[in-house]
Amino acid sequence: MTRNADITRNTKETDISLHLDVDGSGSVEVTTGLAFFDHMLAQLAKHSRMDLRLVCKGDLDIDSHHTVEDCGIALGEAFKAALGDKAGTRRFASITVPLDEAAVEVILDLSGRPFLHYEIDPPGQKVLGDPPFDPQLCEEFWRAFVMASGITLHLVMLRGKNTHHIIEASFKGTARAIYDAVKVVDEVMPSTKGVL
Repeated sequence: MTRNADITRNTKETDISLHLDVDGSGSVEVTTGLAFFDHMLAQLAKHSRMDLRLVCKGDLDIDSHHTVEDCGIALGEAFKAALGDKAGTRRFASITVPLDEAAVEVILDLSGRPFLHYEIDPPGQKVLGDPPFDPQLCEEFWRAFVMASGITLHLVMLRGKNTHHIIEASFKGTARAIYDAVKVVDEVMPSTKGVL
């Protein structure tokens, strides 16, 4: 079984080319023009063991919002396409991931029903970089990813003071939950409905 997908997304706001291999080794090549966001996408790929190649040219002169949201949409579409009918997958996963003083709980279901519970509340300062990254955009990324992929995702900050640590723990935690949920454990459809 090959679980990969290629997605292109071209709008007046972004031009995205993306390749995702769910059963990869965590290799990543990401260029979005937002260094911190690239770093977070690298964490997502590395700790989920998915191979990710993503190039996004967005209207960063206006704002970072379109780039971050559209990358979430493209990644969600690729994830959904790569997983196919999800037969045999473990489906559910949860984990709590620390990063120094920060700890984030992640609960994930490959449900086919898009839902995001986002309870991540960092102190609010932008993450320094060139350009600086607004942490509020992470919720937009996850919402876009969830809606496009059709999964249920709960992200809850248990504690934390450093914005970078909090956000990175949420990306690493989601990555590890994905890694566990997509594992093929048998040939059974993990739903009494017969579809996901």
